[in-house]
Amino acid sequence: MWRRLALGIVLLAAALGGWGYHNALADPVIRRAKLSLPDWPRDAAPVRVLLLSDIHAARPDMPPSRIARIVEIANTQRADLILIAGDVVSERWLQRRVASEEIVAPLSRLRAPLGVYSVYGNHDHWRGQAELRRFLKKAGIHPLRDEAVRVGPLILGGIDDSATDQSDFEGTLQKMRALGGGSYVVLSHGTDYFDWMPPDVSLMLAGHTHCGQIGRFMPPLSKLPCGLVEKKGHRMIVSAGLGTSVLPVRFNAPPDMWLITLGH
Repeated sequence: MWRRLALGIVLLAAALGGWGYHNALADPVIRRAKLSLPDWPRDAAPVRVLLLSDIHAARPDMPPSRIARIVEIANTQRADLILIAGDVVSERWLQRRVASEEIVAPLSRLRAPLGVYSVYGNHDHWRGQAELRRFLKKAGIHPLRDEAVRVGPLILGGIDDSATDQSDFEGTLQKMRALGGGSYVVLSHGTDYFDWMPPDVSLMLAGHTHCGQIGRFMPPLSKLPCGLVEKKGHRMIVSAGLGTSVLPVRFNAPPDMWLITLGH
């Protein structure tokens, strides 16, 4: 009896693992949102922003070939601007490392008229920020580390990773305001600063939570920020990400990317 029970448990675990791995390899769900931002220039057209996060380049579930497939899907969205909310690489013992130079070729094919910008996540810092910055720039991606840039009608602030204590939120806000008028958008890997958003910043874009990765129905994973979050007049969109962390499985939290139309 106990042998049969043990065998049943092993078979069930194998089936769940296979199902979770299959879910992790699925093409990303394209989620859409249309948001009005204050201070949008009267003569400016809407901007279509594609939010990607947590690529977590690693074998077996996110080799360069799958990154290339995701880039192909991203480009078909015809976004004006592509933003990557950190964790391009993965640094965990249960996953096999993909060298930074192997990631450059597929990511260099991302296309958006207003450019491609990224921030760093905790895995990126564990890999080495200087190394990754070099390869991101080679791929035509503009990495922001507590920096602010004007992108069309947007003032974009890129916050460095808070989980590894690298971020300067207040300093980035000051740099955003120094650029003058426009609609302020913050790009961050984590969601820590959402509760501290000032009145002049109405939108944060983030990742990191993976929307639980192994189940939005399981506390405390169900309490992680996910999707469109609204609080005290501020809005945040949190992507479930594209890759995985620790275990290459997903349950009830499919990979996704967000196509967000911003305007009046």
